[in-house]
Amino acid sequence: MLIKRVKTCFIRTFLSMLSILQSQQSHRVVIFLAIFILMTILILYTSNNVSEEVYTPFHVATMKINKTTDLKRWSRKDGFVPISGNKSLALHCGNCALVTSSSHVLSSQAGEEIDRTECVIRMNDAPTLGYESDIGHRTTLRVVAHTSVFRVVRQPNEYLRQTDGNFTIVYWGPPNKIEKNAKGTLYRLIQRVSTTYSNVSFFTISPNRMRKFDNLFHSETGRDRQKSHSWLSTGWFTMVIAIEICDNIKVYGMVPPSYCGVLFSRKKPASKKMPYHYYKPRGSDECLMYIQNESSRRGSHHRFITEKHVFARWAKLYNITFSHPTW
Repeated sequence: MLIKRVKTCFIRTFLSMLSILQSQQSHRVVIFLAIFILMTILILYTSNNVSEEVYTPFHVATMKINKTTDLKRWSRKDGFVPISGNKSLALHCGNCALVTSSSHVLSSQAGEEIDRTECVIRMNDAPTLGYESDIGHRTTLRVVAHTSVFRVVRQPNEYLRQTDGNFTIVYWGPPNKIEKNAKGTLYRLIQRVSTTYSNVSFFTISPNRMRKFDNLFHSETGRDRQKSHSWLSTGWFTMVIAIEICDNIKVYGMVPPSYCGVLFSRKKPASKKMPYHYYKPRGSDECLMYIQNESSRRGSHHRFITEKHVFARWAKLYNITFSHPTW
C-alpha cells in the first residue's frame, strides 16, 4: 500500500511540474524530469514485485496442504551417503528420545529417563557434559547442520568419543558445501575426521534427498521454501529422520506452536523469557528468535512456528509425544 501511494504521489507531482514547465517552454528540463521520475517509478514497481514473493505469517486456516506424504515409506536407499566405505543408514529403533537444544530441558531432571531410551537423538553442537541430570549423556544419532561442523570437530571429546558403543552423525547442508565433489573444505574435514573415529558412522544427506525435504515442506505448508527466502531448520531434518527410523518418539524441550503468542499482536507474549539454547544462558530469547524468524521479510530465515504446526499434525500420525513442556 505504501509503495502504491508513493507511485501516485510521484505521478501527480510529475504531471503538475510538467504542466508548469511546458508553459515556460523549457523542453530540455521537461525531458530530463520525465526520465528521472519514470526511472524512479520503475524501481519502485520492481521492488513491489519482489516484495510479493516474501513469506507471510503462518495461519492454520489458510494453510494449503497437498497430499500428505507417508514418511514411513520414504526410501532411505539413496538418501544418506556414507563418508567412507559402503555403509548404509540401517538404524531402526522402537523408542527414541529426541532431545532439543531448548533451555526448557533445564531443571527437567529427565536425564536418567532419556538414557534409558533405546535410541537418543541430538542436534548440532548441543553438549551433554555438565547437563547430564537434565538431558542424559548417551547419543545414538546426532544431526548436524553444515554451519555446526567446525564446532563439533573442534571438541572431539564431547561429540565424537562415546563410552558406550558406536553412534551415527548425519550432516546436512547445501550440496556445494558438503557433497563429495564440493570444492569447499567441509567435506574434506569430515572425511579426515571419519578416519580417526572408527566408532562413528558419518553420513551426508544426498542432493536428491535435500530436494525431497524442500518438496515435503511445500506439500505440508503450501509454501515454497526458496521463493519465501526460508531455510529449513535442523529440527525439521531431525524430526523427519526420527520418524523414518523410530516407532515411537518422545521429544524433550520443544514448545507448542502457540507458545510465543499471536504473531504481530501488540500484546507481549505471556511466556517467560527463555534462552534459545540451554547451553547459552546469555543467548537470544527463544520467543524473540521464533517470532523474528517467522515474520522476517528479508534474508533467509527458519520458519520455526510453521514447522511446529506441521510437527503437531505429524504427532497424531507417527506416535510422537512432547515433554518439558507437555502438549
